[in-house]
Amino acid sequence: MAKKKDTIEANGFAIQIYTEDFQNDYISLTDIARYKSDEPFIVINNWLRSKDNIQFLGLWESMNNPDFKPIEFDRFKNEAGSNAFTLSPQKWIEKTNAIGIVSKSGRYGGTFAHSDIALEFASWISPEFKLYIIQDYKRLKSNENSNLSFNWNLNREISKINYKIHTDAIKKYLLADLTKEQLSYKYANEADMLNVALFNKQAKQWREENPNSKGNIRDYASLNELLVLANMESYNAVLISKGMQQQERMIELRKLARTQLTSLERLNNTAFNSLEDKTKKQSEATTRWK
Repeated sequence: MAKKKDTIEANGFAIQIYTEDFQNDYISLTDIARYKSDEPFIVINNWLRSKDNIQFLGLWESMNNPDFKPIEFDRFKNEAGSNAFTLSPQKWIEKTNAIGIVSKSGRYGGTFAHSDIALEFASWISPEFKLYIIQDYKRLKSNENSNLSFNWNLNREISKINYKIHTDAIKKYLLADLTKEQLSYKYANEADMLNVALFNKQAKQWREENPNSKGNIRDYASLNELLVLANMESYNAVLISKGMQQQERMIELRKLARTQLTSLERLNNTAFNSLEDKTKKQSEATTRWK
């Protein structure tokens, strides 16, 4: 799944944030630590030396990570707090198989943590700074929810409009000799062809696999899938008008789905890279301001 990246701003400090599943946000501990020091990795390592913080991390992993290694965690917990104890994010991740903290290399790398953990870290840095982070984080999530709802509904309506064009083409070019009852069946057949071309399954298959879900397979489609589906419906209408048989149309529609989904993902990645450049410039400007 494509990665979505953004930034929040807390009291003049730009802080990177990303998600890969649009449910769990990971916030840059490195950016948060810069509020306290120009050497953020030292701040993070010092935070990891505390027994209380190690216990918090272990509890979070136990609740959210089935592959967490409790034996290694117990060893760190027992050693934490002593003068000789040191722990880096990389070592914590490697030894315990942790997922709550992520160490990323490269131009825009650093240490990231799940929002639950990042806010706990921010509180350790400065309760006041944490409140600034929460304030802009709430703004970001509110905007995301509003935009997601609007864009999803917009693409859903586009798909419905194009479906009318699609069914009109079927009626004109394929259904001249069918009864009213047969017309209804033929619509479902063509719609399911599009479902298979895009989702690899028929509507009935999806319902059997998701008996407790409301709506249909298209109600759970991503924004990109809905946009491609709208284009597929229009293209299918054109292919029908040319007299192309369903098997041939299935091949062409499958190619269209793959090509357009790949293109949309490439566009998303380009937008994310542009955002990374913007975040880097903001971070550099913040450092100069300090």
